[in-house]
Amino acid sequence: MSKHQITFAPVMTHQETIVAISTPSGAGAIGIIRLSGKKALEITQHFFSKNLSEIAPNTVHFGRFKLGETVLDEVVLSYFKGPNSYTGEDVIELSFHGSNYILTEALNAILEAGATMAEPGEFTQRAFLNGKMDLSQAEAVADLIASESNAEHRLAMHQMRGGFSAEIAKLREELIHFASLIELELDFGEEDVEFANREDLVQLIEKIRAYLKRLMESFRYGNAVKNGVPVAIIGKPNAGKSTLLNALLNDDRAIVSEIAGTTRDAIEDVAVIEGIRFRFIDTAGIRETTDTIEAIGVQKSLEKMKSAAIVLYLYDLKDDAAEHQQTLNKLMAEFDSRQTTFVAIGNKADQLSQVNLTPFESTNGSLTPIAISAKTTAGVDELSKALVNAINSGAVTTGDVVVTNTRHLNALRLTDKALDAALNGIQYGLSGDLVASDIREALHQLGSITGQITTEDLLGNIFGKFCIGK
Repeated sequence: MSKHQITFAPVMTHQETIVAISTPSGAGAIGIIRLSGKKALEITQHFFSKNLSEIAPNTVHFGRFKLGETVLDEVVLSYFKGPNSYTGEDVIELSFHGSNYILTEALNAILEAGATMAEPGEFTQRAFLNGKMDLSQAEAVADLIASESNAEHRLAMHQMRGGFSAEIAKLREELIHFASLIELELDFGEEDVEFANREDLVQLIEKIRAYLKRLMESFRYGNAVKNGVPVAIIGKPNAGKSTLLNALLNDDRAIVSEIAGTTRDAIEDVAVIEGIRFRFIDTAGIRETTDTIEAIGVQKSLEKMKSAAIVLYLYDLKDDAAEHQQTLNKLMAEFDSRQTTFVAIGNKADQLSQVNLTPFESTNGSLTPIAISAKTTAGVDELSKALVNAINSGAVTTGDVVVTNTRHLNALRLTDKALDAALNGIQYGLSGDLVASDIREALHQLGSITGQITTEDLLGNIFGKFCIGK
């Protein structure tokens, strides 16, 4: 690349030694104070009973933490020499007995000795700035800390290990090759030469856009796993929605009554099914009503339903199926079928000697109901499997690479937009400098995902959401 700059790498600018504390909880807990920076060893030496200049890197040592001649605690010291540490700097970890008094005294002494209190996420930010991980991996650290289910943990670990970063790197590498050739053409503009074969470039752009589409489609699954899948339970009064919620949660969370219109507000609770977190929303029964408060509840039901990834339409199997077909048609007409999955559930199977399930017709084909008894929980296991399948169906399209971050999704969309503009430019015979500009924009957006393109505002926004000590 001659005169046209495409990207830049992060450069470490922080030099001061930072310190953070991990406070204990519960009897027998351990409190940890962690230091990172070029003076980590020097500052710690003021208080540690052994000569730290003689210890080997990546070793653990037992000793006393002293304030002057007074022993504050007996501690375990772990030493990691940069660049072979989490932050890429010298790192000291001191494990204390879990006393708030001890930890407070030790922390104050370390700060007085020259350390600076770490900002939220500063340890991980230094790891990024020192090239120990890229930006998407750093964001995965926060996701890992926040994970509350097996699926969340699995996705965060995969991203933290660089699975997503590796795919982005491949895309950028292929684009950079052609971008370099087009940039070279610009240097020989007066000689009308063409180094980048336009047909090959079109094929590459189409291939990359197809892959970007699959990545973007995976966000529905990734976002659902990360934040919990919102599931709205919809139906007429007395269809058994509250009973179903209790059955799914295995708990008497919602009030169950034979009186129609009992549920007047949305009730939410969470259950983990096969490693995926589902946020179930029990809503007020949908019907025409003159009761002002119930009418507000019905309106809230419709609003909650529109924010759900899955809508469970629950109906009484004893009712006329044609009536529910009409209701379903009205509800489904208001939704983007690519974003919302409808599951029809026929309830109160225990009250029938024989169950006849009539499929409902929808814009996406036939919708076969699941027969259950929310009261006896018969069929609820089958429903749980249907919920998991509704989410997992979009997860395998990109293998193990799943987009979980809204920032990444937006960058992928902007990349696709830039590549679409480049493709149109090639097809309409636009000059190489315009095509090169669109490709540079695509490279910029891809680079922003992994941190090859960054701004101070972006880093502040990302790492500011971390807890202190990470």
